[in-house]
Amino acid sequence: MTQATARKIADPIAIFADPAVRLWLALRQVGPTRSVTTLLFVIVGLMVALLSWRLPLFGAAERALYDLRVVATAPQVDQDPRVVMVVFNDDTLKSTQRRSPLDRALLAKALTQIDALGPKAIGIDILIDEPQAEDDQLVAALRGMKTPTHLAFASNATNADDEQPWQETYERAFQARLAGSNSSAASIRVVKEDNGIVRRWPTHADGEPPLLALSMAPPTPAFAHYRGGLRFRMAKYMDRPLYAEFPIDLFSQPFTASLFKRFIAGRYVLVGADISDIDRVGNPASALNLARVPPGLKTHADLLTQVLDDARQKPIPTWALMLGALTATLGGAVAGMVKLRPIWNQLFLFVLLAFVAVLPFVLQGVGFDTGHTPQFGWAVGWLVAYTATSAAARSVGSEQRNYAQSVLGKYLPRDVAAQIIRDPRKMALRGERREIYALFSDLEGFTELTHGLEPENAASLLNTYLDLLSQAVLEHGGTIDKFVGDSVVAFWGAPIARPDVGERAARAAMAMWRIGEAFRKTPLDGHPPLGRTRVGLHRGLAIVGNFGGEGRISYTAIGDGMNAAARLEGANKPLETQVLFSREALETSTLANFRAMGRIRLRGRARPVEVFDAPVDFPADARQRLNAAYDRFDAGEPAALEEIRELAAAHPDDPALRNFVKRLENVGPGGVFSLG
Repeated sequence: MTQATARKIADPIAIFADPAVRLWLALRQVGPTRSVTTLLFVIVGLMVALLSWRLPLFGAAERALYDLRVVATAPQVDQDPRVVMVVFNDDTLKSTQRRSPLDRALLAKALTQIDALGPKAIGIDILIDEPQAEDDQLVAALRGMKTPTHLAFASNATNADDEQPWQETYERAFQARLAGSNSSAASIRVVKEDNGIVRRWPTHADGEPPLLALSMAPPTPAFAHYRGGLRFRMAKYMDRPLYAEFPIDLFSQPFTASLFKRFIAGRYVLVGADISDIDRVGNPASALNLARVPPGLKTHADLLTQVLDDARQKPIPTWALMLGALTATLGGAVAGMVKLRPIWNQLFLFVLLAFVAVLPFVLQGVGFDTGHTPQFGWAVGWLVAYTATSAAARSVGSEQRNYAQSVLGKYLPRDVAAQIIRDPRKMALRGERREIYALFSDLEGFTELTHGLEPENAASLLNTYLDLLSQAVLEHGGTIDKFVGDSVVAFWGAPIARPDVGERAARAAMAMWRIGEAFRKTPLDGHPPLGRTRVGLHRGLAIVGNFGGEGRISYTAIGDGMNAAARLEGANKPLETQVLFSREALETSTLANFRAMGRIRLRGRARPVEVFDAPVDFPADARQRLNAAYDRFDAGEPAALEEIRELAAAHPDDPALRNFVKRLENVGPGGVFSLG
């Protein structure tokens, strides 16, 4: 820990004002047990962020998010002019009255007519895996094809549910009859995930012919080992599907087939089924219930056009996915541990949100394969780490707030301390000029008294006395500046100003004097009686803030307002008063028991100060007579002095009043008594 951090930790406000200090304290105060527990949760979050694709429930969420990314970023394109689908549909089944296997005589006739129309290549997504009477007719048609033709093949090894060994045996025997022709076998293998959804390119199984899409397209070595995502595109227009599709019936006769030459010539023709309940293969849009499940033939069309466009998705390196998981998890941990200023906190959370929620969509949109990007795992990792560290931070923060509350509560009212803890900026970390009510108190003769006391007894006595006076300051909403020996220095109006601040300050001054009198008249057991408590209160300008240089900082007030209050407290002794208020301090108070004590010049101040005291045992009618007589005397009526003398004679036990008469006799009307 640096010296600067150590200095900040010494200041309770810095705990909430400086994020670095809060983080250091949090790590220090969280404790070994809580640290281990929090770390374990963070590690769990990281593991989820790394492995979510492999976890059962999380994997389903990842696939759903992947589908959403694919659909959200899918390009909308017009009908592809390169590929056309010729299909057996439900109407074909009705007309041929053949459902399974499909009518091979119709297939043979259609292939012959399509071949005559000059297509670029023909792919047949129909398995010939059991004997039929029309097989010789189909063999003859396939052997007579001038167009490169690729007949579907599926093995028991890769499709055990649908292809029995005897069916594979018949497939191989049938295709062996095509040797030496333009017809060859092609694998129609696709990789179906949950609910029959195809998202990725199929792998090539040993012993199987090349994939149908690769067989039909021009040689594309780059796709030989491609295992990335299957490109998904959406039709731009509702009435124009992505691929033109025609019933196979239209190609059974030369005349009707010739009408479609412009749709067949020079194109890739895929022949298969588009039947409502046979060979439906889902895609990301159907997985999200945004489209009906398309026929498997369309999947082969998608594979083929992806090869034709060489649209391989770029893989995201494993290290990048690991870095993403680490970033999301640690970002959540830091976000939960440290609370920044609102604008920076919002910016930090926005960056994390963009990273977790937006980045995978952006990557998918610009051509990266996000099929293994654990977006949901990142979010869960972030949440787990954030929850774990924020829980630890809240417990530590509660301890820190209790610490700060206890520290600030010794100097500030509880409600003010609470406001500052919520918003540390209310306690300015730089100086600011404020109008304050400054108070100084002093205990008469305490220094001499301590010479006869044991140190522990002197400390106990002084602490009890200062605690009582401090409580009076805080109960009246004041800020305790410091303790100087037996003196209390306090002010009102900072760090938070109140509308009745003058009233609070005046009442606090009187409360402190009463506490001092009670303490003096009823000494603690085993302690000698204390002297009188004297108090001075003044309203003026001061610079308020944290001061103290590099070694120690203290929230305090400096300036003329504080100096005047200190001089007023000191003036009590020569004026024989106990509580002195300047006129400025009383102008905002509603208390009525103040009596004039003349005009004095304090040391170090050129401008005189009109002062008042507030004896609690001086009758109200006498106070009114005294104040009125002084006003007349000060205005130039010497005879009023006699009335003041009579009041002093009527109260022989009032030394402050006798002192007042002597001063007036000395300075005359409008005069100023100088304290030197």
